[in-house]
Amino acid sequence: MDHDRVKKIVHELLSEIGEDADREGLKSTPKRVAKAYEFLTAGYHKDIDQVLNNAIFNEKYDEMVIVNDIDFYSMCEHHMLPFYGKVHVAYIPDGKIVGLSKIPRIVDVFARRLQVQERMTQQIADTIDKYLAPKGVAVVSEAFHMCMMMRGVEKQNSSAISSAMHGAFKDDARTRSEFLNLLKLRRTK
Repeated sequence: MDHDRVKKIVHELLSEIGEDADREGLKSTPKRVAKAYEFLTAGYHKDIDQVLNNAIFNEKYDEMVIVNDIDFYSMCEHHMLPFYGKVHVAYIPDGKIVGLSKIPRIVDVFARRLQVQERMTQQIADTIDKYLAPKGVAVVSEAFHMCMMMRGVEKQNSSAISSAMHGAFKDDARTRSEFLNLLKLRRTK
């Protein structure tokens, strides 16, 4: 990212909205915004192979593995406003497992881009499917969208849920139900 260019653009934007971009409280804002956007869009520059860092292991385990309540923060590509929430990931290994900490890292790769929730959910599932070739993958994301809360429809308590199912989770209603019921069970405790 060209920080100087971004700072210039932010300075111009501040002026365009009617602010004095040179006043004390805004003098460092262009620099802070450039750093923030570099962090918030870091997913564009992450390589999944490096994120996984050889943490895929051969294992005979073949029951459902779930990592839930993975916090994420992303930016809506339509308004460049934040959306945030939780992702729940399940997979059924077929000879390979992944280090559990790698699943939230995969979520971050796709969340830290300009996104739509539906695509992000699918990208997470597709990546786990590609690298582990499991019997099935399920990803559910729940999010609050500032573009719905702060502008437009202004519905502060609305959330969105999206899912992506592969393999056994898509083809077998019992497997899918088990996963979804385990998510519900977690919420009642």
